[in-house]
Amino acid sequence: MSDNTLFAFVEATATKFGIPGVAVGVWADGKEIYACHGVTSLDNPLPVDQDTLYQLGSVTKTYTATALMRLVAEGRVELEAPVRRYVPELVLADERAAAEVTVQNLLNHTAGLDWGIIVDTGDGDDALAGYVAKMAELAQIAPPAARASYSQAGFNLAGRIIEKVTGLTFERAVTSLVFEPLRLSHSFFAPADVMTRRFAVGHDLGQDGTLSIARPWKDTRGNNPGGGVASSLADQLRWARFHLGDGRAESGVGVLPAEVLQRMKEPTVALRASTLGDAIGIGWFLRDVDGVRTVGHGGSAYGQFSELLIVPERNFAVVALSNAGPDGIPFNQAVVRWVLEHYLGVIDRDPEPLPYDEARAREIAGRYEIDAMTLTISVEGAGLTLEVLIKPEIRAASDTELPADYAPADIGLLSGGTDEYIVTSGGLAGQRGFFTRDDSGAVVGVDLAGRLYNKVPTATE
Repeated sequence: MSDNTLFAFVEATATKFGIPGVAVGVWADGKEIYACHGVTSLDNPLPVDQDTLYQLGSVTKTYTATALMRLVAEGRVELEAPVRRYVPELVLADERAAAEVTVQNLLNHTAGLDWGIIVDTGDGDDALAGYVAKMAELAQIAPPAARASYSQAGFNLAGRIIEKVTGLTFERAVTSLVFEPLRLSHSFFAPADVMTRRFAVGHDLGQDGTLSIARPWKDTRGNNPGGGVASSLADQLRWARFHLGDGRAESGVGVLPAEVLQRMKEPTVALRASTLGDAIGIGWFLRDVDGVRTVGHGGSAYGQFSELLIVPERNFAVVALSNAGPDGIPFNQAVVRWVLEHYLGVIDRDPEPLPYDEARAREIAGRYEIDAMTLTISVEGAGLTLEVLIKPEIRAASDTELPADYAPADIGLLSGGTDEYIVTSGGLAGQRGFFTRDDSGAVVGVDLAGRLYNKVPTATE
């Protein structure tokens, strides 16, 4: 595979999706391959290279999980221990859940916590403690260990465990436990550290079809454990190589025992009809693609999108970073699929939806919601559409610009009578999910991107 062939595909795909600046890296056959194209910002353009810093969004969760597993390996934290052993002041909406939720429940999204809370607890060293103190306001959507549902709040709470056990701020602890021993010299949390280096700026697509700078550049400090790292393509490939290895840094220094590193990539809970994967390990999503096990995580943050995928049995990794929404996600996915096919011969295809069924469509149509967003499924002619919006009251209460909403997209139901579906158009194309029913058989919820949206009853229900 020619490096020029990869670059040509990346350049053409970035142009197709209208992404200002992208960075793609591949680890294959014992070497790193970079394909960077475009600029950091439309307003203040600089060329993107392998050292340009991008917001990683939720790929940060792999760092939080790894830092916590270092504490597990050192005997300072137990995965099966209740969180209150380390954060005794924890209060949740459900007292039984607060008493029973374990460290592992946080790391594999089985804590039963809703996605998160929209709150800015400041930039001080108490920001994460302040976020956790607000978690009593967060809905408990299921008992701990009952099901998987993706939770930003759960990982922020995991970050607070790291603070309590180490006596350091979360950021200082991750730097000491992960960044420094692995020599990740282009990975940071603080904007003050980022601004003295070349960094990408996110962009959002407006209703007029033009891109504008996404603001703010970064989420609040209280969300750092779930999504606060800014890092470079080169550092991301170094991070991937560590997780493909034996737990030692390139210098030979042991960071994690090999068996602990392997444990992170083993299934802890199965996922159903999820684009995220077939199962969750510890901080990773696991998916079998064309008979090959992949381990990965994606992320989004104010017009910036990241994708990290490793294939342990092939000693292979791919990283894709992009700086415009909503098409940064399909750009990253297209790149990852192309790389898998052309470097490994692994084909990743979406399942074909069933023909439209009006009776089933009417049954699932309706409005669903989580704390800050609504998901509406509508019957449009002889088809179904899905629309995801930030709640108006959340937008009105925000002091900053929030990401643009996703335009209505087509969805189709999948075979097998499993209440599973796939999005077939728009920025969410390829996303899969399923509907949840109560004991009477009525649809009461829908899962999208690993999050459970509960159905809002109508006047006739």
